[in-house]
Amino acid sequence: MMIDKVKNLVLDNLEVERKFVFHGSRNMLDEFTGKIIGIYPAVFTILDSNGTVKSFSYSDLLIGNLEIL
Repeated sequence: MMIDKVKNLVLDNLEVERKFVFHGSRNMLDEFTGKIIGIYPAVFTILDSNGTVKSFSYSDLLIGNLEIL
């Protein structure tokens, strides 16, 4: 997947309630529900159901650290 396709995927899911899975360090999984609320040149932000804003880079999607379900 190319970075342009990843950016389009993020744009297509802007303000849509989705489930996300983040594969962190040491095999830790963080599953949460939220909405993509901000799109920036290098990162995008997600507001999760607890009201916390999390930021991720497009490369997190590209290499599989973050999944949009």
